Amino acid sequence: MFKVVVEGHKTIEVPEGKKLVKAIEDAGIDISHRCGGQARCTTRRCEFLSEEPPMGSKEHDSLEEDGALGQFRLSCQIRVDRDMHVKPLMLASDQGWDPGIEVED
Repeated sequence: MFKVVVEGHKTIEVPEGKKLVKAIEDAGIDISHRCGGQARCTTRRCEFLSEEPPMGSKEHDSLEEDGALGQFRLSCQIRVDRDMHVKPLMLASDQGWDPGIEVED
């Protein structure tokens, strides 16, 4: 289990390999995701306040295509593999959305 501090919300215990977006969502935080975790909509934005895990090609390509590379990370593309300190940047409630399509773990 790893400790994930979700800035402004709470600290949660997360099993290794769980998608960060699911860990945040399961903790009752309404992080948005409009495409079901496919890295197409770039709405599951988070900022790392700790060391960032490596970025996969799907996340890289999606952020690069949207001109957002280096601005934020996509929590649906990150598997928890260490203690993390993150700040969700786009909550569904702030956008006036329902949280979005269910993300598979």
